[in-house]
Amino acid sequence: MDVDKDNCLCNVFWADARSREAYKEFGDVITFDTTYLVNKWDMPFAPFVGVNHHGQSILLGCGLILREDTASFVWLFETWLACMSRCSPNAIITDQCKAMQNAISIVFSNVRHRWCLWHILKKVPVKLNTYEAYESIKSSLRNTVFDSLSIGEFEENWKNFILTYQLGDNQWLIGLYEERHRWVPAFVKDIFWAGMSTTQRSESMNAFFDGYIHSKTTLKEFVGQYDNVLHNKVQKEDEEDARSFNVQVKNVSPYGFENQFQEAYTIGKCKDFRTQLAGKIACTLIAVKTIDGISEFEIEEDIKCGETEYLKTTTFHVRFNKASIESNCTCRLFECKGIVCTHILVVWTKEKLNRVPEKYVL
Repeated sequence: MDVDKDNCLCNVFWADARSREAYKEFGDVITFDTTYLVNKWDMPFAPFVGVNHHGQSILLGCGLILREDTASFVWLFETWLACMSRCSPNAIITDQCKAMQNAISIVFSNVRHRWCLWHILKKVPVKLNTYEAYESIKSSLRNTVFDSLSIGEFEENWKNFILTYQLGDNQWLIGLYEERHRWVPAFVKDIFWAGMSTTQRSESMNAFFDGYIHSKTTLKEFVGQYDNVLHNKVQKEDEEDARSFNVQVKNVSPYGFENQFQEAYTIGKCKDFRTQLAGKIACTLIAVKTIDGISEFEIEEDIKCGETEYLKTTTFHVRFNKASIESNCTCRLFECKGIVCTHILVVWTKEKLNRVPEKYVL
């Protein structure tokens, strides 16, 4: 507990033993959000949320803070870090709160900080609806952000977007562009994000608390209800563990590496892998060139783009070392989400591989 000079309560933090243990396994990436007001003093609820091996949201500690200022966030982050044996996460996702950003730079100076895409796009109606071509601007902005697969492509698309709608003097867009490395997918897909791009993990956790707490909940009642919520979450995780150990999912391909993934993955992650395997139907192998034992495969994929989901043919390149089975794709899905992409699977199936290195499975 954090108290002021008059011994009045300012901030509270707590984490149970299970959360501390879970952090050791699933603490690579966390989301942090304070948009959920939970008690009669309107102290923002501040959960640290991760994702487990089933793709479920998990609580990794939480707090109640009196003020959303830099000092409060520094206290909360420092307290949480001490509770987690001073092991920082690799990455953190938040909204655009300046005080939060300042505190992260102080406490987590070496941690990759990403802004929540959902929070940014939610502001579009407020920031851009005065323009006559608002509907076209909104659609074009989303296409520019989500359909740009490389940094160079984003830069070109953004330039065209600004010029087309004469938005060069819009201060909100200028600020977003200056911080593009914090939120544009093309800039952040070089490291692991556990499949998260928004703080919706935090928001879904907030929704999970609904029914247990309300605006009149006292601090003492809240702590008790928190335990009830954790018990419910643990029960759901145990149920998924049981399913994964006892349910055998039928293979959809004749390739031996699929058995590897089925042995190592939970059912939820198996489904993600199967989605990539099924995606091969939209891919075409165009060309292969080999130099010094390293093959580069050129693969075209038909991808749905924009709100109308029109089909766009996009080219990807996979580098493949036949001796080590080292495989890298320009889409960077494996680096970003930990799931082997459909383009690498095109190569593996062409090479008729039975086993692949453990790093691709774990």
